[in-house]
Amino acid sequence: MFMSKNYTTANSSTGGRPSGMLFDAGPKRSAVAAEAAALSGMPRLRQANRRQMEFRACAWNDLLPDDHAARVVWHFVEGLELSALLERIKSVEGQPGTPPIDPRILMALWLYATLRGVGSARELDRRCGEQGEIPFRWICGGVSVNHHTLSDFRTQHVELLDKVLTDSVAALLEQELVEMDRVAQDGMRVRASAGAGSFRRKPTLEECLVEAEAQIEILKKELQSDPAAASRREQAARQRAAEQRRDRVQQALTRMPKAEAKKKKDAKAKARVSTTDPEATVMKMGDGGFRPAFNVQFATDTQTQIITGVEVTNSGSDQGEMLPMVEQLQECYDKIPDEYLVDGGYAKKEDIEQLSPDPDDATSSGTTIYAPVQKPKKSDRDPHQPRAGDSPKIAAWRERMGTDAAKEIYKQRAATAECVNAIARNRGLRQFTVRGLLKAKAVILWYVLAQNLMRTVALRAAHAIEC
Repeated sequence: MFMSKNYTTANSSTGGRPSGMLFDAGPKRSAVAAEAAALSGMPRLRQANRRQMEFRACAWNDLLPDDHAARVVWHFVEGLELSALLERIKSVEGQPGTPPIDPRILMALWLYATLRGVGSARELDRRCGEQGEIPFRWICGGVSVNHHTLSDFRTQHVELLDKVLTDSVAALLEQELVEMDRVAQDGMRVRASAGAGSFRRKPTLEECLVEAEAQIEILKKELQSDPAAASRREQAARQRAAEQRRDRVQQALTRMPKAEAKKKKDAKAKARVSTTDPEATVMKMGDGGFRPAFNVQFATDTQTQIITGVEVTNSGSDQGEMLPMVEQLQECYDKIPDEYLVDGGYAKKEDIEQLSPDPDDATSSGTTIYAPVQKPKKSDRDPHQPRAGDSPKIAAWRERMGTDAAKEIYKQRAATAECVNAIARNRGLRQFTVRGLLKAKAVILWYVLAQNLMRTVALRAAHAIEC
């Protein structure tokens, strides 16, 4: 049946009824029926009036079910040690000053927003408004927020978020809900808040710096000579933007020696650094393309999918990232996993040598590495057979990866690490909206805490059933 595109259009002359061919083509009321109705009188009906406004009195606490995710998030945040944030508040009882927003509200908002895939402070602000969603407004509890406060809170407390992660995982270890006997590490490239066109060579950066400083001087003079208050505010904002651009260019010039050192091996390649995010690096992405990005590293317990370690780097390679992560786990939890699963990109012989236990000494400490062995150039050679010059630890690693038992254990790497990566991307972790390694790590920590919170709820529920 052909239908007109106008079938959903509402018309006031029809009392809000959709008009168009879909309805106009129907049977019409006959003249005889209309005359009969007029003689007998029109029926009196209570008709719907959907424009009528209605006010209801209810508590915010009655608007969410007891098992709602927003309640779970708030319960988690209530149990956190946030004295470090409270110490910064200058407004105290009996003294003047505007009371700030409770930091527990801001933390709960970002945790719940991360679960819902909301990664923008402006979008979170909108969902907390009068026309927003009930769970977000329930967390606010009548407290108004703005995107500036939300944006600052998201990226200014890296140390606190890191401590929350460590303390929460340590509590799970103490309660034996997590054992961390087998850990899988994997990296994911996340696009930076910078375009490929923002990368400049050193001479261009020097020219940009001169132009930025000249622009700042011009704006300063205009600001001093302009008496209009409104215009002065506009000029001040322009000046701050110019100063921020100058600072980014200076930072790019500071990073240029490192970029040049990486390019020394390739005489044809010229070092470039971004003026938008100087700490971002062009990396090969999962789709095969090259874009400015950061390398996000997760260390995940294979049994529970609890993320135990996290790091953000601007290295385009995973090689060399295994040793720092294992050292991080040992420092945070005083424990080294018995088995450590990584893909072939992490298989650096020096790291394997340092982390592996001595195969000839049963009392030696270390972690057993499960990583694919690189295929030899000669196809007729068995990659799992020890080679000349191999140390006992490297030889043991080669032989181990050739066994069926090792292959079966290694299957858990993809089932764990790649699953965690996929969950993060489904929650919106595809491109950073912040700049710099430190702020990028702050954003990643929100995703990690959200992942661990939901997994903890599932673990506790399963443990309660078993008991």
